[in-house]
Amino acid sequence: MLLQLDGVSLRYGVQILADQICAKIERGDRICLVGRNGEGKSSLLRLIAGGGDPDEGEVIRQSGVVLATLEQALPEDCTDSVYQYVAAGLGDVGVWLAQYRQNLDPDLQAKIENAHGWELLARIDSVLDRLNLSADDKVASLSGGWQRRAALARALVIEPDLLILDEPTNHLDIAAVEWLENFLSSYRGALLFVSHDRALAQRLATTVWDLDRGILRTFNCQFNRYQEEKEKLLEEEARNDALFDKKLAQEEAWIRQGIKARRTRNEGRVRALKSLRKERSGRRQRQGVARMSLDSGEKSGKLVAELTNISFAFPGEQPLFRDLDFTLMRGDRVGLIGPNGAGKSTLIRVLLGDLEPTSGNVRLGTKQQVAYFDQRRDTLNPDMTVLDNIAEGRESIEIGGSTRHVMSYLTDFLFTGVKARTKVSALSGGERNRALLAKLFSQPANILVLDEPTNDLDVETLELLEQLLLDFPGTVLLVSHDRAFLDNVVDSCLAFEGEGVVREYVGGYEDFVRQGGRFLSAEEQLQARKPEKSVGSSSSESSVGTEQKPAPQKAKKLSYKLQRELDALPGKIETLEQSIGEMEQEVAAPDFYQQDSEVVQARLQYLADLQQQLEAAFERWAELDEM
Repeated sequence: MLLQLDGVSLRYGVQILADQICAKIERGDRICLVGRNGEGKSSLLRLIAGGGDPDEGEVIRQSGVVLATLEQALPEDCTDSVYQYVAAGLGDVGVWLAQYRQNLDPDLQAKIENAHGWELLARIDSVLDRLNLSADDKVASLSGGWQRRAALARALVIEPDLLILDEPTNHLDIAAVEWLENFLSSYRGALLFVSHDRALAQRLATTVWDLDRGILRTFNCQFNRYQEEKEKLLEEEARNDALFDKKLAQEEAWIRQGIKARRTRNEGRVRALKSLRKERSGRRQRQGVARMSLDSGEKSGKLVAELTNISFAFPGEQPLFRDLDFTLMRGDRVGLIGPNGAGKSTLIRVLLGDLEPTSGNVRLGTKQQVAYFDQRRDTLNPDMTVLDNIAEGRESIEIGGSTRHVMSYLTDFLFTGVKARTKVSALSGGERNRALLAKLFSQPANILVLDEPTNDLDVETLELLEQLLLDFPGTVLLVSHDRAFLDNVVDSCLAFEGEGVVREYVGGYEDFVRQGGRFLSAEEQLQARKPEKSVGSSSSESSVGTEQKPAPQKAKKLSYKLQRELDALPGKIETLEQSIGEMEQEVAAPDFYQQDSEVVQARLQYLADLQQQLEAAFERWAELDEM
């Protein structure tokens, strides 16, 4: 056992974040911590990492256990080199090693030798090489994905037994998210992470910790299975609460009728009623489910935008996209996918007529009402309350043709009482996103532009937002790196594949991959950028053009053996899917978990093996199909 929570309680003001919770982390565990926004997930992670003491109970750590945390915030303002930043994870001796590497100061030799620091040099170099980081790059000059790598290297250099990650995929593009997912899937230490990325949680987690109203429940299963089990628990809780409330109402009616004589046989019933009242008053109501609605305004014209052979480049730079033909119609739901900085936001501005292309023609439709969700949340004033941000001096707002009081409208987004009058700067990341959605949806719109709307939102709010977008009769332009969200919402994708190439693919992200689409890997992106940093280049533009462009690949015919393997894969996939369906029915049976624990674990492991085989078969099919 690495760590144990023994009767831990944690409070923030009057809010109970943790109430007598007990749990443990073993070597090799992969735990996803799940909970609604504001439930206290980050506070619990900080407590486990050693950032403070619980109000009650104890956090018991194994003697000598090493913990490391990958913070949610990126080190974007860090002026250190990557080597300095990563080595500093080792404490003073790491700082000395970085300084000695820079200037060979002999005064540092004795300090390093006394701290047995020379043996750590190989560890630093190994971590940098493993994560393909360039030691002399400045951290501040790196993209978000590479800054996340540097932060991960800083955590890994101490060789932690438990790695704690708080929303590690925020602000990363899909290539960086997939790299991180692949890296963590092969990481041998224990993992404890919070993430809104359901695809990552499904692949990595073997255990789910559910934090709900201060109670921590442990589900020893994968993420999708947890969601099903949690839904059953909530349904059972609602039934029990309804029965309890019915009994309480009956007892309240009895007491109001009056008791003619306080005989002993009635005193017990009176005491029981008092006990029921006390239990009811102590019940922690689950945070309500957001009830988002959207005023779709008047219909836009059938044509929203028609792009003909358009290109765009900023002065002195390579084109972000070129020779693009694309037609956007009313009701289309289009995802824009690609690396950070590829030009997704620029293309949106061209589509909406806010920016003229360098070449080509843009024809815009009529009656357009645009609502824009900005991932930087610039439309919210952090020094104003949620109420003031949304009301803007009004007491009521028009939503869908009817008038609503602002406070009533805010309750749909879970802002009631004190929360509605809280400054935006004091809200959690997920609460800020909900506030921005409340502001966005308070105005009529027939075109929704959403730039990374999923960051920090809990799973329930994510699923509600998905349904809202599916029901929205207008047009949706979605920039997102959340693969599950894209798969569930969009009808087609515009993929920025590098070198100014933008292609349209039918379906979501998984469909994009199945159709042979791919982005440059993070390493390829880095290699493509290197010529821009070279000194003495007469034209960074031309050097990028020659360096970044991959050699054209000739189509090659599969060998007889590989062709037979490809032909057999659809049948294999169908058989595996059928077997998985049968196993899932078996596991879902009410009496499944009443069997011996060894039988249960064996069947669950068999199901996990089948799912792994299916994933491998799909990957092999995509690989051979691309060849």
